[in-house]
Amino acid sequence: MMRKLSAGDASTPEWIKSSYSDSSNGSECVEVAAVQDAVLVRDSKDTRRPHLAHPPHAWAAFVAYAARAA
Repeated sequence: MMRKLSAGDASTPEWIKSSYSDSSNGSECVEVAAVQDAVLVRDSKDTRRPHLAHPPHAWAAFVAYAARAA
């Protein structure tokens, strides 16, 4: 995901689907949301399940790593 996230209201995170997700590959979709002190990640196919919360610096490091590996 190459889109900059802005922190929103923590009670209602704005979920954004990965730019690499598409309708032809329904088994690999994630969504992310930025809240005040974390970046949340969830499975877009089952949004009722728990999400993962990462510190912003850890998410930024992951995105940088993923961009180099792509």
